[in-house]
Amino acid sequence: QVQLVESGGGLVQPGGSLRLSCAASGFILDDYTIGWFRQVPGKEREGVLCISNTYGTTYYTDSVKGRFASSRDNAKNTVYLQMFLLKPEDTAVYYCATAATRGCPPERDFGPWGQGTQVTVSS
Repeated sequence: QVQLVESGGGLVQPGGSLRLSCAASGFILDDYTIGWFRQVPGKEREGVLCISNTYGTTYYTDSVKGRFASSRDNAKNTVYLQMFLLKPEDTAVYYCATAATRGCPPERDFGPWGQGTQVTVSS
């Protein structure tokens, strides 16, 4: 069964850090481009960043540049999203998804998707 499972979300104070995990089962994650997205209730889902083996990291939103980074652990078939200097506006449900492309495509080309993990940045 092809599945992505996100974890690692939670409540963190502004300026804090979190590391989200995206674990894959049923396929080899390293064969795919990985996208991280986030969504706030009532708003459209927003691309955060994407990592591809061919082109490295592409940021979909400038607001996370210098604060967010993603990496792969192929031994664990897992991708991580490391988030530093978190801000209240980073509060959202975070999703990972895969794309069978060399580069980072538009959101519509990603799938399957995980179930999401809630990140809340608040004092």
